[in-house]
Amino acid sequence: MSVLLRSIVVIPTYNERENIASLVTTIFGLKIGIDILVVDDGSPDETANVVMRLQQRYTHQLHLLRRSGKEGLGRAYVAGFGWALAYGYDYICSMDADFSHAPADLPRLLNACATPTIDIVIGSRYIPGGHVVNWPPARRLLSYMANWLARSITGIPIKDATAGFVCYRRTILTAILTLANPKPTSTTKVPAALTSRKEAHITSVGYSFQVEIKFLAYQHGAKLIELPITFTNRVKGQSKMGLIMAGESFLRLIQMKWRSWKRP
Repeated sequence: MSVLLRSIVVIPTYNERENIASLVTTIFGLKIGIDILVVDDGSPDETANVVMRLQQRYTHQLHLLRRSGKEGLGRAYVAGFGWALAYGYDYICSMDADFSHAPADLPRLLNACATPTIDIVIGSRYIPGGHVVNWPPARRLLSYMANWLARSITGIPIKDATAGFVCYRRTILTAILTLANPKPTSTTKVPAALTSRKEAHITSVGYSFQVEIKFLAYQHGAKLIELPITFTNRVKGQSKMGLIMAGESFLRLIQMKWRSWKRP
């Protein structure tokens, strides 16, 4: 399918040395023509060095955007999406680095997003056919509550508003984002389109980014659909989600709804 030649998956990383090599080789093993952009926030475990070694094997398919430090999931995705748009990708996916999202589901998301009337395809845990594997009851309850709050506060007609496994059509990301400027590195050539920093419409720093970008797209009139996936709790590495991040996400929900009332 020709659209797959201009598709990329953006993967934020922070201390994912144990997972990233296996994930990269698994995705490329699908042979669907998708590229990978790893956005690393200065991982102390040298995740970026693992990616750089893999670039010798996947010269034109694997890209690395190195950032100076941990600035949050939202900032990482804004930088990665800006990079992908500047390099002309038509379909931009997002996924976690810890195999909680199955790489084998990428073709389903891409094929659905190629439908002309669809702007965003969400890999959903909470529609019929979706599942969550190996999550403790407390984490499952927290996720259900977060999604209920997201729907109640924003009005997004999505069961899994906090989902991170998503495929976006280029046009919708262009409409809701102002490109942010990733810092040049020895492994990343930054195009002229990103040489001046501008403000991004996305203000969420942490996990609330996942809700905010869907909310902005919905307000813009985007067509969002959900496909069922099986979400598997990470086996290697340490989860970054905690009560502090959950609290920050709740406050961001209130803020984004307030801004939507003030915005023309």
